[in-house]
Amino acid sequence: MKITKPPRAPEQRKRDLLDRLEKEMDVWVATAGTDGLPCLVPLWFVWHDECLWLATRPATPTGRNLRDGGRARLALGDTLDVVLVDGDAEMYDADEVPDAAAEAFLTKTGWDPRADKAPYVYFRVRPRVVQARNGEHEMRGRYLLRDGAWVV
Repeated sequence: MKITKPPRAPEQRKRDLLDRLEKEMDVWVATAGTDGLPCLVPLWFVWHDECLWLATRPATPTGRNLRDGGRARLALGDTLDVVLVDGDAEMYDADEVPDAAAEAFLTKTGWDPRADKAPYVYFRVRPRVVQARNGEHEMRGRYLLRDGAWVV
C-alpha cells in the first residue's frame, strides 16, 4: 500500500470513529475462557450511551466468556482501517436490560432478542481503551480513549 494522504487529526479520527459506531452493524468480539481458549465471533451491536451493546445466547462460548471474564476486545474494519476497543462487559438478562438500550438495538438491527424464543442476554461493553488508525502512518496518535476517558 502506498500512503498518499497525511494522517488524520485526532479530532477527525474521533468523528470518523463515532460515525462508524453509528453506521456499522457488526463488530468482531474477542474473548477468552477461564482456560485461556480464545473465541472470536462477529455480533450485531449498537452504540448507546457511550457503550457498545451486544446480544448473544448465554450458553455460547462468547456469552460464558463475557459473563465470567467481564472483558472483551472488539474490532471494526479491516487491517488497514481498524478500530480496536478494549472494554469491561456487564451482562443483562432480557428482562433486566434498560429499555432505551434494547430499543436502540432493535431500531438499528431490526431484531429484538427479548422477543426471541431462545434465551438471549445483553452485554454492555464499556470502553476502557479505543484505538483507531487507517494505515501504518496513523500509528502515532491512534489512542482516542484511555482509562475510560476520551483523550481527544
